[in-house]
Amino acid sequence: MFAPERQHRILTELGRLGRVEVVELARSLGVSEDTVRRDLKALAARGYLQKTHGGAVALDPSRMAFHDRAGLKAEAKANIGAAAAQLVEPGQSVILDAGSTVLELARQLNVRPLTVLTNSLDIAAVFTAEPEVKLSLTGGDWDARARYLVGASALDTLSRRRADWAFLGACAFHSRAGVTSVSDADAAVKRAMVQAAEKTVVLADSSKAEQIAPHLVAPFSRLYAVVTDEAYVARALEESGAHVLLAQSGSGRPDAEILMSSAP
Repeated sequence: MFAPERQHRILTELGRLGRVEVVELARSLGVSEDTVRRDLKALAARGYLQKTHGGAVALDPSRMAFHDRAGLKAEAKANIGAAAAQLVEPGQSVILDAGSTVLELARQLNVRPLTVLTNSLDIAAVFTAEPEVKLSLTGGDWDARARYLVGASALDTLSRRRADWAFLGACAFHSRAGVTSVSDADAAVKRAMVQAAEKTVVLADSSKAEQIAPHLVAPFSRLYAVVTDEAYVARALEESGAHVLLAQSGSGRPDAEILMSSAP
C-alpha cells in the first residue's frame, strides 16, 4: 500500500472517530508502527491532525481563532486562491467572505479594474492602495477572534448589493449536507452573499471535508463551484452533484476553463 492511500485511510478513520492510535492503525493497515508514525508526522505537517502520545487527534480549524488557523495548510490555501482567482475577469464585481483561504484569493486577484465588497478588514487591507479597485466594506459588528464583520448592518448592506461573484470560506462541507458554519451570524452573512451574487464559489481545503457544522450556508445546488485541494475530496463532491475545481501545485488556466465550461 502506497503512502497516499495509507494516509487517506488514516484521515478517513480520524474523521470517523476523532482520534486514532498507532498500534491499531499498524494492525489495520498491515504496516509497521514506525511507518504509521511517519504517516502521522507527514499529515501533522500538512495541518490535518495533531500528534499525541501513541496516536493523533483531529484538528478542528473551524473553531480556532483566525491567527491560529491561518498557518494550517498554507500551500493548499495558496493553490486554492490562485485557482479561484482565474475565474474573475477585468471589470467584474466580487464579494469576498472573510477567512484565511479567501485572503489568499484576494492576494492573487490581480485583474483590474475590479469592484470588491468584503466583511473582512484583512482582505480590505489588500486593496487599500489600489486605485483601480472600488472597495467597500459591509459594515457590521466586528468579531475580533474570527476577524469578520457580521450582524444587521452587514446583512443590510448585502441585501442592497449585487455582484458577479461571491467567494466564500467554509467551516465545514459535506457531500450530502452541503456547506455549513459553526456560527449562526457567520452563516447568515454567507447566505446573504450567496443571494447577492450571480455565481458563488466556495474555497475550502480538504481538512473541512465530510464535516457538518450546526448552521446551514447553502446546498451544493446553490453554488457555481467548490475549489478544493485533494482529488479524493473532489471525487466525493462530484458524486454528490457539485462542480469542482481541483487546485494543486501548478494549477493553470486550462483547469479554470474546464470548470467554467462544465459548471451551470
